Parts: sequence; C-alpha cells; structure tokens
Amino acid sequence: MTNLHLVDSMKLKDVVIEPIRKGFGRGLLEAGKRNENVVAVCADLTDSTQISLFAKEFPERFVEVGIAEQNLVTVGSGLAAQGKIPFVSSYAAFSPGRNWEQIRTTICLNDRPVKIVGSHAGLYTGADGATHQMLEDIALMRVLPNMVVIAPGDSLEAEKATLAMAEDSRPNYIRLSREATPIMTTAKSPFEIGKAYVYTGGTDVTIISTGTMTYQAMLAAEMLFKEGIDAEVVHVPTIKPLDNVTILESARKTGLVITVEEAQINGGLGGAVAELLGEELPTHIKRLGMRDHFGESGKPEELFENFGLTAKHIALAAHEITSNKKARS
Repeated sequence: MTNLHLVDSMKLKDVVIEPIRKGFGRGLLEAGKRNENVVAVCADLTDSTQISLFAKEFPERFVEVGIAEQNLVTVGSGLAAQGKIPFVSSYAAFSPGRNWEQIRTTICLNDRPVKIVGSHAGLYTGADGATHQMLEDIALMRVLPNMVVIAPGDSLEAEKATLAMAEDSRPNYIRLSREATPIMTTAKSPFEIGKAYVYTGGTDVTIISTGTMTYQAMLAAEMLFKEGIDAEVVHVPTIKPLDNVTILESARKTGLVITVEEAQINGGLGGAVAELLGEELPTHIKRLGMRDHFGESGKPEELFENFGLTAKHIALAAHEITSNKKARS
C-alpha cells in the first residue's frame, strides 16, 4: 500500500480539529493566485462559506449576487461560457437544495466547468436542525450527467480538492461541513479526483466511508482489531466518478462491505457502492447513514449517536455482518 502520510493511528483520538470549509477557503485563495481565470460568486454567505478569503484578495474577481441561489449558478454558467473558472458558494440546503433545476439545465446540460460549493452540509450543522442539515445533496448531484461529486474527509483534503477542482474541466460539486472536525491527513497525503484510498488494510470486512465519516471508520477499525476483526478502511472522497477498481479489489478480498456516510443512503455513497457491487461483484453489504429520515436539532455528537453514525455503531455493524457470514458458512 502506498504511503498515504496519515496521522499516526495511535494519535487519532487526540487529533487537531478544524472546519472543513476553512480548507476550501485556503484552497480557493491559492487557486486564484495560480490562475487569473478563477473567479468567485456567492449568495450573501461569504464569511460562512469561507469564500471571503478570495473576495478580499481579488475583489475585482468576486461577485455577490445576494440571496438568489438560482441566479448564483446561472451567473456561474455564464462566466464559465466566457472562459472563466467560477466557484459558486452557498449553504448546501440552498445550493443544490433550491436551485437544482438551474444546475441541471445551465451547467450540466451545457457541460460548463462551474464549481458548486455546498457548505454546512450534513449533521455537523447541528442546532440549525432539519431545514439546514442537507442530507440529500450527494444523491441530487450524483444523478446529474457530467457532474463530479466530492466529499473531503478533512480540511487539508478540502484544500487539495479545491485546487484539483480548479484544474478540472467538468462541473464539480464539493460538500463541506460547518463545525470543526478531526484532521486525519497531512500536507503530504495524496488527493486526486476519482481516486479512493485504502487507509487501513484488512482481510475480514471492508468499511467504505466518505467525508467526515472516515475518521469514525478509522476509530472503528482500531476497536475491531483489538476485538479480533481485521477491517479494511477505504476512504472515498470522490463519490462520482467512483473508483470502481479500488472498491472492487477490497470487496473481493474481504467478501463483506459496510458503507458509512453522513447523508441519505438512498442515492448516496451507499447507493453508489450497492449499484457497483450488484452489477460487478454481488457482495453482502450493510449501509450506514440516514435511512429515509430528516435530521434533527442538537449538538453534532448527540446527532451522530442518535442516528448510529459513531465508531461504536460502525464496529457493531462489523460484528453483525461478520457473525452472519460465519453462521451462513
């Protein structure tokens, strides 16, 4: 396995935390310095989405459209048609939540390289509750032709992903969380659009995770190893296009798959992996995530416990799926 330069597994419980959106802000600023065609458009949320760093450095390349998300993405499409590389930002609940049709028609249908930034996605939005906890965005964006869907695992990966998006010729969507989350990677850890990474090797069960859930998957793998189960953790920062090769290799090795995401499993990562395995390699799979349920108001740690998305719940799922395999044998 390639050296991924991850944080020492023994230090996972004591890692530094930072909002993933801050990594995006740094990445966009650097992308703007590297390429004068990078521009930014925001819907009255410059500070919250961290697009403010770019706006302060390059005010002549920044457009504030106000609270008008449909206009946000259509302006982005127009800028892309003129050769610019637009990053358009809002809360994920509003973009793509409110303007999906405009994204479909003006961006994807015309194959414009607009970079859609959905901030405050998932349960880390916390006390803002169900209206703002966007859990359907992966499914909404994954179904669109031409669209790339990215959910970075931490702020450092978000920074790298933003730089990669600026160089990608396709429409892109990146999913960012609000609160500070653990940093598992380092400056040397690789990121490439369309690649999944085996963070821990194993032979008994494959845990496929994306975004913030990879940290919980890593903790679960440590717990399981002590309990006699060798879990392989596959981090999937790019949900579309999916890294079929890496996922199939791991599933073929272990014969058991668990998917974990901070989003709806219907149409999300769990749906994508189930579709792949169903067509290419029928495998016993258990999907962890939001099961046809809206979020609720509360502290993030309370919500993850309530919806069964902690390391403990992942480990329990691994015990269940491996026990079922032994029983069938």
